[in-house]
Amino acid sequence: MDVGNRTILTEFILLGLSTDPQWQLILFGILLTVYLVTLSGNMTLVILIRIDSHLHTPMYFFIGNLSFLDFWYTSVYTPRILATCVSEDKRLSLAECGAQLFFSCVVAYTECFFLAAMAYDRHMAICDPLLYSSSMSPSLCTRLVAGSYIGGFLNAIAHTANTFRLSFCGKNIIDHFFCDAPPLVKMSCTDTKVYEEVLLGFVGFTVLLSILVIIISYFHILLAILRIRTASGRRKAFSTCASHLVSVTLFYGSLLFMYSRPSSAYSLKRDKMAALFYTVINPLLNPLIYSLRNKDIKEAFWKAAKTIRPQK
Repeated sequence: MDVGNRTILTEFILLGLSTDPQWQLILFGILLTVYLVTLSGNMTLVILIRIDSHLHTPMYFFIGNLSFLDFWYTSVYTPRILATCVSEDKRLSLAECGAQLFFSCVVAYTECFFLAAMAYDRHMAICDPLLYSSSMSPSLCTRLVAGSYIGGFLNAIAHTANTFRLSFCGKNIIDHFFCDAPPLVKMSCTDTKVYEEVLLGFVGFTVLLSILVIIISYFHILLAILRIRTASGRRKAFSTCASHLVSVTLFYGSLLFMYSRPSSAYSLKRDKMAALFYTVINPLLNPLIYSLRNKDIKEAFWKAAKTIRPQK
């Protein structure tokens, strides 16, 4: 469609991670391996938490739901990256672009809320251990998970609708591996000032609210740990939070690096690496973070392995 001397874009071309054919094949092999490991790792954690009664606690309920979300998270991005690596047709319609942006927003916003809910869970476990079981009841845990998904969907609807109110013109080449807001804004032929203010409001509210819950929770956790008299008790209390802290740092670190700057400051090639980290690498690391140093998860895994192993 023409507007004046400009043509409004109805499809885009994703360049992907590299335009070099040899690198594309290498990246395909690496990313396919990472994708399969990520799917199997997260689903294994979900199944273990489901079948082992010792893991039917609020903490593992949230870890299992986070793993399920990461299973979905990586599937929003990686199949399209793999297709871009091996296909000569790299076109993406406006509707496909909108769908990918929508679902990427759903999983990102939902994980923000999940991490906040997990921080609250750790706060209740360490600061009020005697009332933990009654305070973090199954119904409350379910409501927190459901609320996280609802919040993710509502934010994604607003985020996507706000983005596709813009008109895109000029070159239809996206120097990225998925449809994301920053490269789309670069192609906008309408004023993006209002768009950026609205987007900053949505992202800022969600991220700041989640971070505020996490900071307040860990402030009280720190005070509770300092009141523990024995060093071994303090180490044990802190170890229950260490995995969550690592997960929060990795997720919010890469996310804030990507979206905490104005669009004029974006360098798309540089930001590809940050985007790759939180879209592909982070879902791979989460099951490792929550299982490698977790005695309960290891025991559940070996118990399940012995059950599956054929008897001689």
